[in-house]
Amino acid sequence: MSPEHQLSRRERQIMDVLHEKEAAAAAEIRAALPDPPSYSSVRALLRILEDKGHIKHRQDGARYIYLPCISRATASKSALKRLVATFFQGSATQAMAALLETHDTELSDAELNQLRELIKQAKKEGY
Repeated sequence: MSPEHQLSRRERQIMDVLHEKEAAAAAEIRAALPDPPSYSSVRALLRILEDKGHIKHRQDGARYIYLPCISRATASKSALKRLVATFFQGSATQAMAALLETHDTELSDAELNQLRELIKQAKKEGY
């Protein structure tokens, strides 16, 4: 099982905050969480995430600033792979069809052209 699957709901929320902010102190992270737990709980979760290798910290005066160990792009690719595997039996085609079938998805001509180019590039690269 990959490390991402071992994250609790709160740990995932903290990782989302850190990927959005790129770096933050515990108080900033707590303020960005829905229905935030106590400050000491956030600090404990940050230690757990650091022990698991998901985040690191640097010292800024008396406070620690936490940073994710992997980029947002890498994390988003991993999350997307999990989503496709979990809900679409690993089929990118089924996932794309579901995205395109949602009522709030209206693609402009420019976006459709961009998708065509991405598909053409993926074919060329053998994906």
